[in-house]
Amino acid sequence: MKTKNSEGFYQRLFVLVLPIVIQNLITSSVNLADVIMLGQVDQTSLSASSLAGQVYFLLDVVYFGLTSALTILASQYWGKGDAKTLSRILGIGLIISVFFSTLAALLCGFCPGFVIRIWTNVPELIEAGTRYLRLIALSYFFSGITQPYLAIIKSCERVRFSTAVSVTALLLNVFLNALLIFGLSGLPRMGIEGAALATTISRGIELVICLIDFSRQKFLPKSLRNMFSIPRSLVADFVRYSLPAFINDAMWGLAYNMNSVIMGHLGSDIVAANSVVTVARDLVTTVGFGTASAASILLGKEIGENKLELARQDAASVLRTTLQISVIQGILLFLISPFIPGFVRISDTAVSYLRVMLLISVVYQVGQMINTVLIASLFRCGGESRYGMILDIISMWCVAVPLGLISAFVLKLPPLAVYALMCTDEFVKMPFALHHYKKGTWIKNLTREF
Repeated sequence: MKTKNSEGFYQRLFVLVLPIVIQNLITSSVNLADVIMLGQVDQTSLSASSLAGQVYFLLDVVYFGLTSALTILASQYWGKGDAKTLSRILGIGLIISVFFSTLAALLCGFCPGFVIRIWTNVPELIEAGTRYLRLIALSYFFSGITQPYLAIIKSCERVRFSTAVSVTALLLNVFLNALLIFGLSGLPRMGIEGAALATTISRGIELVICLIDFSRQKFLPKSLRNMFSIPRSLVADFVRYSLPAFINDAMWGLAYNMNSVIMGHLGSDIVAANSVVTVARDLVTTVGFGTASAASILLGKEIGENKLELARQDAASVLRTTLQISVIQGILLFLISPFIPGFVRISDTAVSYLRVMLLISVVYQVGQMINTVLIASLFRCGGESRYGMILDIISMWCVAVPLGLISAFVLKLPPLAVYALMCTDEFVKMPFALHHYKKGTWIKNLTREF
């Protein structure tokens, strides 16, 4: 039975969820457009871009982990109304993000062949992936600045602006993709290199928009001296409460990326099928991920306001809602699965793989949603990120990755069997995550005076 307070929470949640879902939906749609466009060029371009795209996937994991880490503290200090500390939290995020992004940009810009060989030993994929990475490298540096900034303003409930910036960049990316991949409007037909160049241009424009907004906004102090004058006690809080979330997502991302390495050595058919199924799954799970992201902001703010019991009640509402959403998403993915292969030009073998992988994903995403809202949303906004880190590391590195390696290279099982075994991680950790949630020890007010 809904109370007046719970109805108010759902209203505030919807206000935040809607723009986040729109952003996630457009992101997934752009990725789908990329897959369709490159899939119309040839299977080599599709597979090579998918493997080369694992570099940004790793960076995106860093950004996701960093966003989660920053949100843990930022949302609570937003609830407290401490703008100076929020600026310093942004400074921490920029230091970490720019370091990893610059490293990736240098490696892909100057050693692209070395980088792509991490994921595949197929000569034609290496050649195409090398050309892709060389042109997209600079975009990594751009993202290293924009992602922490967008994370902080999102924690300050400026979700609509964050969404508008991302959507603008994504739509521009699609437009430039069409021009440069196929050589429209008199431009040269660049194929896979056109996709890389389009991404670099759109992310550069996204950075410019963020810099202009920072110079005009009135909440965060504009002083770089204040931003990077970070008290040791704040660094200590970040290390204690936020760093485990960052490590969690980094280790999860490396493990997930290891799955791509495994599939990259099983042939281009399974790689092509996986690139399509990943986009399709991302597309239908936008509401679930958006709910988890918005809930983290709202619950963190309530905890920062020291309304712990209210936050506990609202967390239960979020978990119930997420379960319902995951079931609906599974039904939707099942219904659209028969039509998805018709959008790409891949081999008959890849199509047969794709059909089965889509059905596996119908079930997989349910576990993914429940664990995401528990570990990446509720536990983290309550200051309990260490438990989730341990769960993810064990389930991925002690279960899913070893199963993938053994089944692929020791037992030499068929690619679909390998894929299914690598999808077991979510259901290994779910019982433990639910048990920890029911204990209720994960909710804490982390703010202090500086």
